[in-house]
Amino acid sequence: MTLPLDGIRVVDLTQVMAGPFCTLLLADLGADVIKVEPPGTGDLSRSMGGEGLRLKGDDHAPFLALNRNKRSVVLDLKDAGDLARFRALARTADVLVENFRPGVARRLGIDWETLSAVDPRLVYVSISGFGQTGPWAERPGFDLIAQAMAGILSVTGTPGGEPVKCGVPISDLAAGLYGAVGALAALTHRERSGQGQHVDTSLFEAALGLSVWESTEYWATGNVPRALGSAHRLQAPYQALRTADGWLVLAALTAGQWTGLCGALARPALADDARFATNPARMANLPALVEELESALAERPTDAWVERLLAAGVPAAPLHDYAQVFADPHTHARRMVEEVEHPVEGTIRTLGFPLKMSATPLRVRRPPPLLGEHTAEILRELES
Repeated sequence: MTLPLDGIRVVDLTQVMAGPFCTLLLADLGADVIKVEPPGTGDLSRSMGGEGLRLKGDDHAPFLALNRNKRSVVLDLKDAGDLARFRALARTADVLVENFRPGVARRLGIDWETLSAVDPRLVYVSISGFGQTGPWAERPGFDLIAQAMAGILSVTGTPGGEPVKCGVPISDLAAGLYGAVGALAALTHRERSGQGQHVDTSLFEAALGLSVWESTEYWATGNVPRALGSAHRLQAPYQALRTADGWLVLAALTAGQWTGLCGALARPALADDARFATNPARMANLPALVEELESALAERPTDAWVERLLAAGVPAAPLHDYAQVFADPHTHARRMVEEVEHPVEGTIRTLGFPLKMSATPLRVRRPPPLLGEHTAEILRELES
């Protein structure tokens, strides 16, 4: 069965997370992703995380997480012969993805301007810390730095608490997503025009681009958004709340949900309390609202409350850790855990595909490659 990107070749010059996540998405969609790695070390994620994340072979778990469905070729871009081989490989590419610091690709002679002069149909994706232009362009880019400079740390955590980053590396992952979307859009444009183009995105812009409610609040009110814990900026109650044995989250945003919540909690008087009669009133009196709700929720355990709230039409859920997530039947019903046979590690688990496509279902076609596993194969292809 064909996949959406069958016949598309992607040359992957990226390392660690943002770039490899971009090319992972393209690989999962069916592209032939050729991962170009330096000799000796390969992608830095092959050794990330210390010995605790090393499995049976030389590669550590972070590399395995981001590089399924790809082939690996080892080339030393500082060697004239290997650089010539890379340029030959680039001429076969539909898409090239790189995450060098701005200026490095130009010094190597493999920048957008140079390669597109040889192949005007090339789609060239650059993922960097702060973009190819602007006063911060040459700063080093890491997820934590992008979260800090794009404002995410300022709105994450509890009110008045110390800075807290988003629990998942949101800047890295979002930059990879934007890069993949840009590549797909540029390929569509190429089908119409015959011309490739340069796609330029960054960790900073990806983080800022996700700040939809925060930018809205600032521009609409002039107030600088602050950390709210798990609470919503615009609606209440919409947050995590303590129960007798842990936590749950709930969302009572409509009038019907609010009255349903009060009834499910056996606190009908709250529905008539002027402090909580409307959403603006609940937002203005949020600490008092949380106190009232948690006082009621303390009477039962989380699972009992979730069942009762859902029955009353109030969106609610328990707060899961990852052990619970991966034990949950729904996770497996949606095939969000896949297994693949690795030549060294044996059977390994990998995240499933968030995209479910009826005509072209996605699948794990290749395990994460060993360093240089496909070098001879790919070089033979270039000679044929």
